[in-house]
Amino acid sequence: MRFFLDENFPKTAARLLAERGHETLDVRGTENEGADDGDLFLLAQKSPAVFLTTDKDFFHTIPHVYPRHAGVVVVALRQPNRKSILAKLAWLLDHVPTDQLAGRVFLLRDANYVAYPPLEL
Repeated sequence: MRFFLDENFPKTAARLLAERGHETLDVRGTENEGADDGDLFLLAQKSPAVFLTTDKDFFHTIPHVYPRHAGVVVVALRQPNRKSILAKLAWLLDHVPTDQLAGRVFLLRDANYVAYPPLEL
């Protein structure tokens, strides 16, 4: 599966994803670095790739604006740091089959998660 790192998502996520057999796209260091959030999301969809971000706005807007997409994972923690963000991503990879990511938006919080549309685990 292919994942796209938003510029606010730790670069070290690429290593975690590669260890699990996934491909990662990252615009840092390319001509698209610094692009608008919406443009980055559209780049991810062209790939197609699951969009990884810490920006909660994606959870609230994407399902309404884009009914079909490759998937979005938002990690929203009270005190985010690289280690805690990667732990949430690892949890998702361990508990949600990758074929369930497309068309869903996940909000991973400190103690729980929300998926839209809902997911039965």
